[in-house]
Amino acid sequence: MYKIGVLLSGCGVMDGSEVHEAVITLLAIDREGMEAVCMAPNKDQSQVINHLTNQPQNEKRNMLLESARIARGKIKDIKDVKPSDIDAVILPGGFGAACNLSTFASLGSNAKVLPEVESFLKEVHRLKKPIGAICIAPNVIAKIFGSEKIEVTVGNDEQTAKKIEAMGAKHINKKVDEVVVDEKNLFVTTPAYMLAKGPAEVEAGISKLVKEVHALIKLKNKITV
Repeated sequence: MYKIGVLLSGCGVMDGSEVHEAVITLLAIDREGMEAVCMAPNKDQSQVINHLTNQPQNEKRNMLLESARIARGKIKDIKDVKPSDIDAVILPGGFGAACNLSTFASLGSNAKVLPEVESFLKEVHRLKKPIGAICIAPNVIAKIFGSEKIEVTVGNDEQTAKKIEAMGAKHINKKVDEVVVDEKNLFVTTPAYMLAKGPAEVEAGISKLVKEVHALIKLKNKITV
């Protein structure tokens, strides 16, 4: 059974992982007959937002502890996961992908990626294992791998696309239920809530992304066997 890492960044669209996107990713992985391996950095979020008022809260929350809510407690510190033990990794969106996993929300194309996230994804890529990124999460892979001219999508938001391309990646406009498959570099991306009006639209794109990640895994294994 293929194992798919799911890299979370907290719990909640405004300061962590987008819950719908994360849960739909887990569902799609299960439907494909694969096993999800949830993980998150064991560090505090950059901010905590009241999801009822959309106002900052004067408190601290840990990404790993908050992500455990989505994973029903079955989650690991990213530092305890070996890239060699998984077959691919997928990053759900949510503002946490742009303010916890990276500083894209505040620094745009000058963003930095959390060191343990960067080193983990670099090793996954070195091992030629697929990486999927959803919604705003492609910012992370664009920052790390932009020099390789990877192809990604965040939908059709012009300002975000310009920032993505300023990091070296090629942005391709896509509809909510479409994906970009960079077969050469083994990346798959989809817009999800960058465009979606509800869970059904999110599900359509994420299910395609997971299927494409699965296909890349099988293609890689045929090539390397």
